[in-house]
Amino acid sequence: MARVLVLTADLLFGSNVRGALAAAGHEVELAGGEDALRQALIGAPADVIVADLTSEELERVQSVRELREEGLLGDARVLGYYSHVEPGVRELAEGDGFDLVVPRSRMAREGAALVDGLAGG
Repeated sequence: MARVLVLTADLLFGSNVRGALAAAGHEVELAGGEDALRQALIGAPADVIVADLTSEELERVQSVRELREEGLLGDARVLGYYSHVEPGVRELAEGDGFDLVVPRSRMAREGAALVDGLAGG
């Protein structure tokens, strides 16, 4: 079981992601913004961060970079998902150290398996 923090303002899709990950045995917490993510990381380390890059992608990529630079991510792996109509977001996120960046449709289908792979499970 991995501790997974999901950074998203989309509560509907975020709830779907949380449900799929929880059904796979992961401990999941939703964070609606950088401040909430920061507080969750201060409380306990995460194994995987899932970041919604479908909106505010530049801010989200920058937030993850800053948290990594501050040492708050520790050994957490970072999975981002983006809108298929914005393929440049993938390169941006990968260039900033995301471990895996996939289209939102793939996240919806394979989210639990993707997290399992990153968490070493």
